[in-house]
Amino acid sequence: MQTPLRRVAVAVAAAALLPLALTACSDSDSKDKASGSAASASKASGTPSASNDMSTTDQPFGTACASVPEDGAGSFDGMAKDPVATAASNNPALSTLVTAVKKAGLVDTLNNAQNITVFAPTNEAFAKIPKADLDKVLNDKAQLTKILTYHVVGQKLAPKDLENGSFETLEKSKLTTSGSGESYKVNDSAKVVCGNVKTANATVYIIDTVLMPKS
Repeated sequence: MQTPLRRVAVAVAAAALLPLALTACSDSDSKDKASGSAASASKASGTPSASNDMSTTDQPFGTACASVPEDGAGSFDGMAKDPVATAASNNPALSTLVTAVKKAGLVDTLNNAQNITVFAPTNEAFAKIPKADLDKVLNDKAQLTKILTYHVVGQKLAPKDLENGSFETLEKSKLTTSGSGESYKVNDSAKVVCGNVKTANATVYIIDTVLMPKS
């Protein structure tokens, strides 16, 4: 049984501890509220966290990319598994280019090369050339080889490399590139309509005009 003096001492001690307990609870609540407010503000502003900040800069881009199949050998995933000449043969929009590559005997050359960039003209690009002229080139293996190898650079080029570039081609003369974002030109004439397409051994930029070496 507590004596009156003992009860007074306990009461005094409890009174002394109460403000400290309240202060601790108050601090904890403030921190929780601040943390919650910060999280809410981040969510409201749309600021991504480090864990879900996914970069899309290494993806294909361009208006013509929409015509690429979503699956199968001709899709982006399918082309990434095959060497470049084989990958191109699975894309209907590049059938004229594939025919030209076969006529020039460059299929194995392109498929066996490593870390190259190919500027690949679409069927529409070849259609800009008068038929008589195109037929003549397709039947002149030396000239055809010269033109096709002018479309190949012996290194892999990322989009940022095209912003203001000058690159030696397998044909041995140079081509130039310019642009930014998702808008690029080659030799100030050919537009990249679907860029940064990956194959097993190359990066491909599909263009709307056939490139012609100067000499």
